[in-house]
Amino acid sequence: ISRVPGGPGSGKGTQCVKIAETFRFAHLSAGDLLREEMSSNSENGTLIHDIIKEGKIVPSEITVNLLRKAIHSSGNHKFLIDGFPRNEENRISFERIVGVEPDIVLFFDCPEEEMVKRVLNRNQGRVDDNIDTMKKRLEVFKKLNLPVIDYYSAKGKVCKINAVGTVNEVFEKVRPVLAALRYWFLDTSIISIIETIFLVAIHCYQSMLQINYFFTKRLPFPW
Repeated sequence: ISRVPGGPGSGKGTQCVKIAETFRFAHLSAGDLLREEMSSNSENGTLIHDIIKEGKIVPSEITVNLLRKAIHSSGNHKFLIDGFPRNEENRISFERIVGVEPDIVLFFDCPEEEMVKRVLNRNQGRVDDNIDTMKKRLEVFKKLNLPVIDYYSAKGKVCKINAVGTVNEVFEKVRPVLAALRYWFLDTSIISIIETIFLVAIHCYQSMLQINYFFTKRLPFPW
């Protein structure tokens, strides 16, 4: 599992699409999952709609359970989680309910000026409102998201990507990181196989010694 944090306009969503296509990850966006659930007209979807309509935050358990369901039904074993966790409470809920931590956190680090410029360029009109909204979103990101990134950084799981540049230029900074991660997964799989073979060999050797002992002593076998 890889988590992909980044401020608004950092380009993490665009990079997630390229990563998923190139490295065959399942791209799971918390926001997309919530919107899909609302459009399903299910009881859960109605609840989510009502919570958002009232201007409240969707409880972590709801979002985490949607992510868990998507993980189990995807048929994949590699996941990019985009836009979650947004705060420490989200993180704790995810790890408690799903029972895993991310293997790597790809943090798309981008200067605030660049993020503001990108958002304003893609949402032209109502410039003042957009600037005010962006300032609020950036403050929320720094207050809530950065402590989560700091938590994983202390555990050695954060890879900071300089998100300045074109889409392709930024992706070329991501590519070697995930290529190395792919080989790490391969190495750990091989080690696991070797350990299993070793344990089986030990068990067989012990059985052979036991059989030899009973033959030598001419004792009846205990099985």
